Amino acid sequence: MHTTAINQLDLMRESTAKTLQGVCEPTLAIIVQGKKEVLLNDETYYYGVAQYLVVSVDLPICGFPVEATTSQPYLGLKLTLDPVQLCDIIAQVRPIKDKKENSVRGLFVNNADLPLIDCATRLTQLLDAPQDIPFLAPMIIREIYYRLLIGEQSEAVRQIATSGSTMQRIAEVLRQINVDFTKPLRVEALAEQANMSSSSFHRHFKEVTSMSPLQYQKQLRLLKARQMMLTESTDAAQTAYQIGYESPSQFSREYSRMFGAPPRRDIERLKS
Repeated sequence: MHTTAINQLDLMRESTAKTLQGVCEPTLAIIVQGKKEVLLNDETYYYGVAQYLVVSVDLPICGFPVEATTSQPYLGLKLTLDPVQLCDIIAQVRPIKDKKENSVRGLFVNNADLPLIDCATRLTQLLDAPQDIPFLAPMIIREIYYRLLIGEQSEAVRQIATSGSTMQRIAEVLRQINVDFTKPLRVEALAEQANMSSSSFHRHFKEVTSMSPLQYQKQLRLLKARQMMLTESTDAAQTAYQIGYESPSQFSREYSRMFGAPPRRDIERLKS
């Protein structure tokens, strides 16, 4: 991942099938060369050249290029989506009247049409003219948002920034879980925060994230634990208690299921 002079834009280049796991914030990703596989819980998504992926809420995902070599590396771009900017455009784009809101998955893949590809191309070309970035980049990003809002997945994009939408209410709950990830999960309190009954909250949460609130918290905790052990050199037992586990042995079992190896062996492999 390479940051750029455009605040919301990162460029991606990989020559090997390097696996990346973490919590992905609302993002638009477009592939220029190669192909990528993304895992969300038990679901697998593939997207390639001239296709794009949108993540509309904070989701724990795993992604890796499936077509990437030294001679033909995986190339792509990632644009962080700003709900405030989206909201401003939504107010100017007329919605479909009398359309009932449905819960939609917080991640989708779609084909990129020529106008969207043109926007992305013009945005990256600005990197060769840094003096133009402050004026032109916000305009092009605004046009990208517009293209997404009138595209095939307009409902999912619209819900990112529509006040009171199902997705936005679930997104607020996800942010709360991220803040309080070490604390015991009180689903009733989260349902109340989302202004839903417990049964309705469970259904909408799973439709947006593909998992239950408890599964979401568990994946989040394990990702945080992995990062802590990598950067702070804490041992597995200490980390388990810090992220909210009461049993280090349970932590090790669930860590092994998620990452394919016990904590110590996994961290040694990542550091080697």
